Amino acid sequence: MPNTIIIGSGSYIPNRVIGRDYFMNSEFYTEDGVKIEKPAEETIAKFVEITEIENRRFIEDDLSNSQIGYEAAKIALEDAKVDGEELDYIIYASNFGEVTENGYADFMPTMAARVKNKLGIKNRKCVTYDMIFGCPGWVEGMILADNLIKAKVAKTILIIGAETLSRVTDPHDRNRMIFADGAGAVVVKATGEENVGIIAHNTICDNGPELNYLENQPSINKEVDQKRLYVRMLGRKIYEYALKNVPVAIKDTITDAGLSIEDIDKILIHQANAKMDYAMIERLHRLYDVKEYNHAISPMTIQDLGNTSVATIPTMYDLIIKGKMEGQTFKDNGNIVMTSVGAGMNINAIVYRFP
Repeated sequence: MPNTIIIGSGSYIPNRVIGRDYFMNSEFYTEDGVKIEKPAEETIAKFVEITEIENRRFIEDDLSNSQIGYEAAKIALEDAKVDGEELDYIIYASNFGEVTENGYADFMPTMAARVKNKLGIKNRKCVTYDMIFGCPGWVEGMILADNLIKAKVAKTILIIGAETLSRVTDPHDRNRMIFADGAGAVVVKATGEENVGIIAHNTICDNGPELNYLENQPSINKEVDQKRLYVRMLGRKIYEYALKNVPVAIKDTITDAGLSIEDIDKILIHQANAKMDYAMIERLHRLYDVKEYNHAISPMTIQDLGNTSVATIPTMYDLIIKGKMEGQTFKDNGNIVMTSVGAGMNINAIVYRFP
């Protein structure tokens, strides 16, 4: 049975750096629609203290989701030294597709098809597939790619994760300061080499009471247009759900790989917010009765790049593999975990072994 290895990566980090000053004139409201009377500066300072997000990146007005996805994909293909005509699949993860000026999600044609067009790929048997799976969409795209390769349906696949969340956030919601724009991509291929690449993966979908922890809703300021929808999340509910379920899902995947926590070199966890990510990594170690560990095991980009949803993990992977994250490297034959949680609620995890 073939295995799935990453042979190239790319990312697009927007040039616009959005700091706390960008939000100073905001009028924030509670989830119940009550205006927060304290100064915006105080609200922003508390937000930074909890999430550690000091900066985030927004795309320029003339750019789009598919454009930044294309930019990341182009770099990944060049890095992999793969001609686009060789691709069997393009899998594109996003939550909102090509966001229109009115804030609507546009998926027709698919994002993957748009990137195939931008890349100029003529191969009619290159299948374009969109993955809409919340923040875990890119990881799930990797899992789908692995299944296709193991089924011998495909040999070479491009997986993209890109989002322009700055265009779907409520200007009156404090949570808007979490979200950002960006894109990441990898090229994977089949290999006959044993015990490398994706050696284990798991996906969990809890779609009962958790279904609406993340959803689209009108502005929490009831005095503005209630027809336009924005991303809305129940932060406390998501935190409690993630802390209870994500560490267990990661541990189960590590066990499925025949490994333990001491065998894992890095954990690339979705950059949701710093407090939640720290808590999940700590809880994971506690499941192994480990109280002291090197916090460098879990790299963080959220402080400067914000939460770019599906793009957080492939972007982080690209930065580390290319030596662009200080103090962070991957080991030859080393094991890493890639894991995410998001709308659905959905959780997934991969154990990946470098050749």
